[in-house]
Amino acid sequence: MASIHIAVDLGATKVRVAAGDEEGLRLRIVEETDRMHGPESVAGQIIRMIKALGVKVDAIGVGSVGPLNLSRGCIVKPPNLPFDEISIVKPLEEAFDVEVRLLNDCSAAVLGEKHFGAGRGLENLVYITLSTGLGGGAIVDGHLLLGKDGNAVEIGHLTIDPDSELTCGCGCRGHWEAYCSGRNIPNYARLLLRDRGLSGLLSHLTGGDPEKLTTELIFKAAKMGDETALWITDRIGFVNAVGLADVVNAYDPELVTIGGSIALRNPRLTLEPIERYIDGYLINRRPEIELTPLGDEVVLYGALALSLWGFN
Repeated sequence: MASIHIAVDLGATKVRVAAGDEEGLRLRIVEETDRMHGPESVAGQIIRMIKALGVKVDAIGVGSVGPLNLSRGCIVKPPNLPFDEISIVKPLEEAFDVEVRLLNDCSAAVLGEKHFGAGRGLENLVYITLSTGLGGGAIVDGHLLLGKDGNAVEIGHLTIDPDSELTCGCGCRGHWEAYCSGRNIPNYARLLLRDRGLSGLLSHLTGGDPEKLTTELIFKAAKMGDETALWITDRIGFVNAVGLADVVNAYDPELVTIGGSIALRNPRLTLEPIERYIDGYLINRRPEIELTPLGDEVVLYGALALSLWGFN
């Protein structure tokens, strides 16, 4: 059996495993992330899924939720998983006796964008995910930014308002993720509605109870034209524009691609407010801003690039 490269996208909600080569992804398996059976079960789930592909493994690339400690090959106190430390590299190396490379999921994604997506031929690009959590990856002057532990572009933890009432999953106040991630949008919506109150379709969908707000309901109502929901998504988009402007001012990319379930399921409601508000917060020249053409497989493509070519 010919050897093949393995790509792993370890998210807070789902684990995606695929086999592939220089031409792209081939076989795929997707499961809900095992959050119930201790930190060892996460690597065990990945190992089982790779074995289920039935291929001879040549190397493994993993794009994972963070924060990471690359020198130890592990995840450390992730805000969206209920474990203090999750070892990834060592269990996979022991299981398959091949080289295992680990990156933050969004750092992997920007590699995927460069090799397989909209960033081909570019030397300066950023990828941002708006999903359960919020994160980013950056390539500057052709170099993937890593940092001392592999967490150089944890942009979800940029502070939007240090005096905010909203607390991020990491425990800090006022982080971008506390406003605009799938897990935290309902908290921001309830804060916005404190004086205004629920009305219209959004009130009908929640029975008038703000505690029943979910990210899905807010965007569903906005797509149906509900005035209150559209106002909320506009405010979410404003915060996204401010955060994205910070990223552009820091890294000066030619291109920013946006992915993650919130953006991919709600492209107009995500992109239009960013386009409308970002110029008011930019110092650097505005880059192209678009959805990733790699969809929800952008991290998988990045993990495949990592397995094939390393950090380049």
